Amino acid sequence: MVAEIEARVGLPTVLARRSAGRRSQLGRAALLLAPSLVFLAAFTYWPIGQVIGQALTIETFGSDTVGYGLGNFERLLADASFGRALLNNLVYALGTIVPSIAIALALAVGLQDATRFNAGLRTVVFFPVLLPLVAAAALFLFVFLPGIGLLDYYLARLGAGSTNWLGDPDIALWSLIGLTVWKNAGYYMLFFLAGLQAIPLDLYEAARLEGAGAWGRFRRITLPLLGPTLAFVLVIALVNVITQVDHVVVLTKGGPSDSTNLLLFYIYQQAHENYDYGKAAAATVLSVAGLLALSLLSLRTLERGIHYEA
Repeated sequence: MVAEIEARVGLPTVLARRSAGRRSQLGRAALLLAPSLVFLAAFTYWPIGQVIGQALTIETFGSDTVGYGLGNFERLLADASFGRALLNNLVYALGTIVPSIAIALALAVGLQDATRFNAGLRTVVFFPVLLPLVAAAALFLFVFLPGIGLLDYYLARLGAGSTNWLGDPDIALWSLIGLTVWKNAGYYMLFFLAGLQAIPLDLYEAARLEGAGAWGRFRRITLPLLGPTLAFVLVIALVNVITQVDHVVVLTKGGPSDSTNLLLFYIYQQAHENYDYGKAAAATVLSVAGLLALSLLSLRTLERGIHYEA
């Protein structure tokens, strides 16, 4: 039928009509996407370009001379406070991501059955997620108060002495880590619960028939099939490690002795307290670049995840 039409009308005419149809479709698609593209460019790509430009702009104090280069990155890498903030963020990442994901996975496996009791426990575990981080930090301020806080009160009943949880440089960062684990574990649990629902029950039944125990089923079935979900949760956790700083502002403001100064709070200090926008922009670029590299690595693991069809 197509051949007869082309023979009658002529091949050039048919090709011209097809080309006009494609252009019309592309035009409609561009018209529909235009508002989203404008907002994406205005509120995403333009700010990114501004930060990169600011990081490469070198301004001399007391002079109108402006240069361009990597001077801000050199000053940043030579700043001991930046090195301390980077180290704190690495410790904070390891101290929050590993326990949060482990607790979330354990809770998801234990509460995956749809019973009323499990539903109630899920609600209790998920409750901290509903609290804004600022509110959670204000709540934990009364928990961490030395001597009269809830934590010291119950530890004193066990015979332990009073501890300055937020004023001791050796303990303050770990106090923030405990707050973060409490806040994020329930959030990550939701993703693992969704991943567990996608695992075919036939695999567990076959494993039971072969004599596999609970640990064997978890290690050989649950954990491998949750690989893509685990990679996705890891990306979310990495983003939270970089972007969550409200509790630092409320509880410690980076102290004592910069022991809780994280990268985002360091950027805030440079931009809004020291007015060193070039160094703040350079720190932002390095932080986002590192986060992007780690996220891409996790997403590659996600793409290599194992999938089985029921």
